[in-house]
Amino acid sequence: MYNPALTYDDIQLVPAYSSVSSRKNISLFTKLSKNYSLCIPLVASCMDTVCESKMAIEIAVMGGVGCIHRFMNIEDQANYVAKVAAALSNERVNKIWADNHIAIHQIPVMASIGANGDFAERAVALVNAGANIILIDVAHGHHENVKDAIAKLKATLPKHVDVIAGNIASAKAAQDLEAWGADGLRVGVGGGSLCTTRVKTGFGVPNVTCLQSIIAVSSIPVMADGGIRTSGDIAKALALGSSCVMLGSLLAGTKEAPGQMIEKPNGLYKRYRGAASLETKTVHGQEQRNVEGESTVIPFKGGVKFILAGLLDGVKSALSYGGANNLKEFRPEFVVVTNAGQAEAKPHLLL
Repeated sequence: MYNPALTYDDIQLVPAYSSVSSRKNISLFTKLSKNYSLCIPLVASCMDTVCESKMAIEIAVMGGVGCIHRFMNIEDQANYVAKVAAALSNERVNKIWADNHIAIHQIPVMASIGANGDFAERAVALVNAGANIILIDVAHGHHENVKDAIAKLKATLPKHVDVIAGNIASAKAAQDLEAWGADGLRVGVGGGSLCTTRVKTGFGVPNVTCLQSIIAVSSIPVMADGGIRTSGDIAKALALGSSCVMLGSLLAGTKEAPGQMIEKPNGLYKRYRGAASLETKTVHGQEQRNVEGESTVIPFKGGVKFILAGLLDGVKSALSYGGANNLKEFRPEFVVVTNAGQAEAKPHLLL
């Protein structure tokens, strides 16, 4: 029997009986990896126009984590990690983590590496600079290179360092990565706002079905990555069982995001580009092949804390509609909707 694969717009969560007294009291505490947790389930993407130290520090103040991208030399990336690690001794940063009973040494400091070349040397330098979570950041995470990389990292890095691996899109991939020693999974292939993988290769699984299949077999935390456009999409990913979500386009264009500021007659803009875009490869001196992304400019959004606050308001409201005081309780049913249902879900008077 044919079962269509679903993405976020294809479903709506079903409201449940709720005894939530106040959305202010809802906890968004969650797991990031086997040994590290978050106060909020948000991760800034390891893209060169999304997350360097300024973004990572600002999201840490809110209780999330930023993943320092790898599109630079080892020394520069290690310096960014060191800035983030140093900022975590700041009282402003520590308060929200302490309120969630997370000790200073357990606050995650996250950075990405590849799966070949200088990946092991880079990982050691990042850990020495203060990173305690290493993300293997490749487009096709169900790969022999990732298997070998995890083995190398587990044999080389201190025991307190967790390794998250991806990206993946199948249950078999999840089972294999967990067996190889991954401490967390990054899930989603071809769903990013500037990603062209599905167009160019035909490969990829729509996000809801992808998450369902992987969460059903995983005993380690799952990070949903790609296709997140609204707080409602975040809520849907969490309702399916994701531990956290990785955000790219929602955080790009903010003051803290790296990227060139561009002034146009109608306002300010910032660069935003996919990790596999021609622009990214050109800027960082990579071979100009296997291009699977686009680049663009997006309107300047101001400080990221206002973006994050709005997203968190939406997620907490979602938990209230689902009758959940925390993410462990948040498992509402969902229904599949038609095109008419998708249109009805938006403010249709404005169309």
